[in-house]
Amino acid sequence: MKERTLLLLKPDAVMRGLIGRIITRFESKGFKIVGLKMIHISKDLSKDHYAHLTAKPFYPDLEKFMTENPVVAMVLEGKEAVEVIRNIVGPTNASKAAGGTIRGDFSNSTSRNIIHASDSKETAVKEVARFFKKEELHDYKLVSESFLYASDE
Repeated sequence: MKERTLLLLKPDAVMRGLIGRIITRFESKGFKIVGLKMIHISKDLSKDHYAHLTAKPFYPDLEKFMTENPVVAMVLEGKEAVEVIRNIVGPTNASKAAGGTIRGDFSNSTSRNIIHASDSKETAVKEVARFFKKEELHDYKLVSESFLYASDE
């Protein structure tokens, strides 16, 4: 039932002071934060995380952007977390993101689009492990869980 997924609040979100406003959206939707930390992404971690993009001409700018300032890494848990969170985040090209999505409300760019969210259940498992050690993830029950889900969900 419950899934976990990785979110990265990118340097533009951090530097613009949007961390709290973004996290509030996910908590308001009922997602549980099971891991949270501020980190500097190394060039090696950037290359690993963006391996599918390293051959692209824009990769050097992306690496510079992601490694110069801190990011907030978090793992969220909830029902259909990957799909629901991707909908809340909006499309990668923020200029095409609808109002009400995080990218639609806070960005108008593809390269500076505020947030990363895992794009599949399989990717989420790999990305969570890439950014978090097992002991950095926490199991607990939200007081509000009985108000978020029926007992059979």
